[in-house]
Parts: sequence; C-alpha cells; structure tokens
Amino acid sequence: MTDIRTVELLFLLLLLFIIAFGQLARRIGTPYPIVMIVGGLLLGLIPGIPRFTLDPDLIFLVVLPPLLYSSAWTTSWRDFRLNLVSILFLAFGLVGFTVLGVAFIGPRVLSGFDWRLALVLGAIVAPTDAIAASSIAKKIGLPSRIVDVLEGESLINDASGLLALQFAIAIVVSRTVPTIGGGLLSLAWLTVGGIGLGLLVGWVVYIIEKHIDDGPIENTLSILIPYAAYFIADAAHASGVLAVVACGLFLTRRSATMFSPTVRLQISSFWQAFVFVLNGLVFVLIGLQLPTILAAIRGYSLRSMILDGAIFSLMLIALRLMWVFPGSWLANFVYCRIHHTREKAPSARAAFVVGWTGMRGVVSLAAALSLPTLLADGSPFPQRDFIVFLTFCVILVTLVLQGVTLTPLVRWLGLAGAAGPNCEELEARRIVIEAAVEHLESIKQTREGVSDEIFDDIIGHYRHRLASLQPTEADQEHVAHHYSFVEISRETANIERETAVRLRDEGRINDEVMRRIQRELDLNESRFSSDGDD
Repeated sequence: MTDIRTVELLFLLLLLFIIAFGQLARRIGTPYPIVMIVGGLLLGLIPGIPRFTLDPDLIFLVVLPPLLYSSAWTTSWRDFRLNLVSILFLAFGLVGFTVLGVAFIGPRVLSGFDWRLALVLGAIVAPTDAIAASSIAKKIGLPSRIVDVLEGESLINDASGLLALQFAIAIVVSRTVPTIGGGLLSLAWLTVGGIGLGLLVGWVVYIIEKHIDDGPIENTLSILIPYAAYFIADAAHASGVLAVVACGLFLTRRSATMFSPTVRLQISSFWQAFVFVLNGLVFVLIGLQLPTILAAIRGYSLRSMILDGAIFSLMLIALRLMWVFPGSWLANFVYCRIHHTREKAPSARAAFVVGWTGMRGVVSLAAALSLPTLLADGSPFPQRDFIVFLTFCVILVTLVLQGVTLTPLVRWLGLAGAAGPNCEELEARRIVIEAAVEHLESIKQTREGVSDEIFDDIIGHYRHRLASLQPTEADQEHVAHHYSFVEISRETANIERETAVRLRDEGRINDEVMRRIQRELDLNESRFSSDGDD
C-alpha cells in the first residue's frame, strides 16, 4: 500500500509544476497545454524524479467527464447545430478514414505490425483533444467558425474513436471480425443511448436546480452532473462521452434561468480553476510518462523508435490533410442540400488550418494504456508497449509541432483575426441597453416616491454606455464622460477597499465585515471592467 505521505508529496509537487508551467506559458505567450507537456517531458528526464504511471481508469472515469462537460458548457448550441454536418464529417468520417488509412499504410512503414495491430493503433490516435485544439485556436484569433468546428469535432470523436477501438481490440484478442450489422447496431445504441441518457440526466438536474439557490450546494451538484451522466450511460453500455456532451449542451441553454446571478458567478469562477487544474495534471502527467514508456519496451533501439514515431506522426498529419479538403467540400454540399440554401464552400486556407489543427491528447494515451496485456489464448498482446510509445510520439508531435507552428501559419495564410470585431455582441449589447432605457422611461412617471433625478441619472449612465458601443462624432462627449465615470469609479473603489482594510487593521471591524465590503467592491469593479471593454 502506498504511503499516504508519499501520495500527498507527489500531489503537491504536481500542483507546484502546474503553477510554474502555467505562469511560464502566460509569460511567453504560449498555450499552456504545450508548455505543460514539454515541461513534464523535461522533468521526467531528470534523474531522481518520481515515476508517475498514468492509470487509464483515472482518465476515463475521473478526468474526462468534467473536462467534456466544461467544453460542452462553453459551446454554443446554435453554432454547434449550424456546423453539425462539418462536425460529423470530421468526428465520424475522418475517424473512420484515419483508422482504415493507418490499417492500410501502417504495416508498410512499421515493422512488426499487421493490419489488425495497425487498426488498433489507428483507432487509438484518431480522436483529437478537446482542450488542446480549442485553447490554441482561440488564443491565436482563428475565425469563429473554424473554432466551432474544431470544438464540436473533439467533443464527439472520442465516442467514435473508442467504438472503433473496441472492434479493433476484439479482432486482435479473439481473432474474430465483428459483423457490419452488429457494428452498426452498436454504433446506433452508443449514439442514441448516450445522447438520450445525457438529456435525461440534464432534465432531472434542471428540475432539481429550480428548487435550489445556494452556491456551495450548486457547485457540488455541478461536479456530480458529468460523473452521473457518464456512469449511467457507461453502465447501460452507451457512450458516456456523448451523454456528458448532451447533458452539458442541454443545461448550458438553461443556465440563464437555472442559476441566480450570485450562483452563476460562483460556479463560473470555480470551474475555471477546476478545469485548469485537471488539464494541468493530465498534460504534465503525459510528459512524465516517457521514462516509464521507454523502460517497458524491449527489442528496439532508441534511434529506430524515434524514427518510427516521427514517420508515423507525419503519416497521421498527412491523412488528416488528405481528408479535410474533399471532406469540407462534401460537407458544404450536404449542408446546402439539407437546408436548401447556397453557402460558399470553405476556402482552401481554412480547410488547411482545420487539417493542421489535429492535436492529440490524453484520451489517446489513456486508450493506449488501457489495451489488454494478454490475448484470449493467454499470449502477450503483440507490440503493446510500442503502440503506447507511438501514441506518445503522436501526442508530442501534434501538440508541440503543430501547436507552435499554428500561429505563424495562420498569420501567413491571412486568417488571424479574420473574424474582426464581434458585431453580434455589439448588436446584442445595444439592444439590451435600449430595452433597459425604454423600460426606465416607461416607469419614470408611474413610480411613486422616486424622484426624477434618480431616473435621469440612471438613464444617463445607460445612454453613455450605449454611445460607447458605436461612437460617432456627436457622441464623443458621451463616450469621454462614460470612460471618465469608469476610471473615477475604479479609483474610488480602491479608496473604499483600502479604508476597509485599515478599519480591519485598527480593530474597528472584523474580517467578516471586511470581506463583505470587498466582495461588493470586487463585483462592482468587474462590472466596470466589462464597461471599459465595450
């Protein structure tokens, strides 16, 4: 039994690494998944560093559900639905193409592999990583449609990849080939059952949430939700991945009415930190796996292993690029036929960026580590350790090479910042402010006991905010007034905060009173920050 003090020390070390690598990523302006996996890799090469073994159950049962739920929660259902055809072509079409492509090419470039082992390897590396792709794509300012497609693909293709892996493992372990009919039935149940059970869990949670208004309780419930959806679907032999995604998409549409404003702020802050820690743990742990992986491999020289890993990684990148060009055109054709409209097909530049943004991550490594050690006849699973190594190489190459080169590539192609200002957001802000002004003016004469000066002051503030959204020459005075108001408000908030601290230090108020005052000031200042960004 592992000493609890040792576990505690290792956990503290991991958290320390996450903090250090996260701060480094911020300083150098690099997406943190890249810095953390490289940092973990370098740490793993240091003599004396404790060896961390990544348990696949830890990934599938502990880490994956909340990460998928968080990604689904921040996904726009409208954009997901509009890009659904393109997403499905990638999540199912590209996964199938990758699995079959690796099965065909793999035996020709990898020694000791037949088509069955190559099929297993293809299924393992087919899914992309939900966090790596979207965090990198958003940071460099890719057009929103590309980001939406990449996020949608990575949310769904875990399910199709893991299904393909189940069939591939069955072929190798029991040396039987499942029937096409059986495969389609399994796919149908995994998809329909997973989505249905996820929606059921989401509906039950929505009913429960309507009767709760307590931040700590609802934070705890939000942690429970993805695990409940995943475990229920998994117990029914449906897709836990799709269940979590469906549940998250269902609830995020209702979050505006499901939570009170205070609870919504608390849950948002909690999940930002929670997801950062989980992602940091898995990416650092991926980097730390290399010594353990290398120690398990026998019969290969390090040079030949690295060469095979590089060749296979480039082959995988090439397969994705081969698919996205005809796939994007075909997806656009199907979309136009379904919606009876004419949409311009994605440009070759956009298709190339989608093809280049195929980062692999923790799901692929966990799938490789979950391979059985023995076949049905009791013999060792062939090339198991080498499959794990090749998977690690793919993660490292796609995440680091493609992640680092993506920014200059996007700029060279002229796609960086192509989305321009968020006109949709500006229009929404204008409409909601105008609605507020209209409401204030309608009740100004009917609200007894409230002076006109109060209404005029509030309406004036709203008009200044409205003028700051789309300033004209005539509005410059209003805009200047608004920004002066924000600047002075921040300055006076700092004075209030310093005074509250001084009163606490002098013993005139206790810490609880000071924290209440600070919370109100912090909330107000966050509102000022939002106003200043308009």
